[in-house]
Amino acid sequence: MADLRSDTVTRPTAAMRDVMATAEVGDDVFGDDPSVNALEAHVAALFGHEAALFAPSGTMANQIALQLVAAPGEELLAGADAHVVTYELGGAAALGGISTRTWPSVGAALDVAQIEAMIRPVGYPSVPTRAIAVEQTHNLGGGTVTSLETLRALRATTSAAGVALHCDGARIWHAHVADGVPLSAYGEIFDTLSVCLSKGLGAPVGSLIVGSADRIARARVLRKRLGGGMRQAGILAAAGRYALEHHVDRLADDHARARRLAESLAPLGVTDPAAVRTNLVLLDLTKAALDAPALAAAAAEQGVLIAAMLPRTARLVTHLDLDDDATDRAIGVLTELLRTA
Repeated sequence: MADLRSDTVTRPTAAMRDVMATAEVGDDVFGDDPSVNALEAHVAALFGHEAALFAPSGTMANQIALQLVAAPGEELLAGADAHVVTYELGGAAALGGISTRTWPSVGAALDVAQIEAMIRPVGYPSVPTRAIAVEQTHNLGGGTVTSLETLRALRATTSAAGVALHCDGARIWHAHVADGVPLSAYGEIFDTLSVCLSKGLGAPVGSLIVGSADRIARARVLRKRLGGGMRQAGILAAAGRYALEHHVDRLADDHARARRLAESLAPLGVTDPAAVRTNLVLLDLTKAALDAPALAAAAAEQGVLIAAMLPRTARLVTHLDLDDDATDRAIGVLTELLRTA
């Protein structure tokens, strides 16, 4: 089976399982799990922030972070295809009472002037803009990367307007490897970040919220309120720490396999290899005989799993558990299906 649905389908490696089995643990709700505390301190230091908080999922991490930067009745700006808008079931409104307004999504290619023009100041009768969220890398943009120059320009704009800047950094590790930007450089730009250990890095569970000590102290309360307080979570934290130490640099291998997928399928007119910079490949099936659900179903019958993201858009994701042989198998199956449909 070649599973390209997501980079969340990986299994812990044998070495990762070993460190999980021997992890020193405590009760994280009481703050005395040494493995969790070490992971949080390590990730905070990577991004040059004061503190971090371990959470069970990326969605919880994002939603906690948004509540740190916007109060009920205040406004968040984000791209129309942002994960916090599209795939988190209205959490900003349902959990935080946060109003959301979006700019037309173009993936990672942000128009800073357009975003600046959308910012509403404090004062009746407008809803004040309190935060802006960007995604690095951009999921529905095909794993595209927002440049450091653009992010710095956006930071200057938000600073001048007194608006917070949040990063949904679920795959920020991929951006770091693709562009060579230090994680601390990203940390300088954002007030809060959420970063994921189970997308690409191969850990079984977990994301972290990164920010100031005051914000993370409040985040701990919000996490408990949302049911995210875990007990002997050091078993999971140990897996995340192992992933950070052993699985970041190897993301370049996933990027190379993604480019090979795109280059192989490009003659069929469904993807542009030049747009593939990290580990996501989007297939545009607008002119294909098969739509995304039909292609996914047909591929699954031949042992290749892909994700139907939109009716005419499929997604392929390379990851730790997808080797060259599985990549070649996916290329062969998808090429045959698209040619003969």
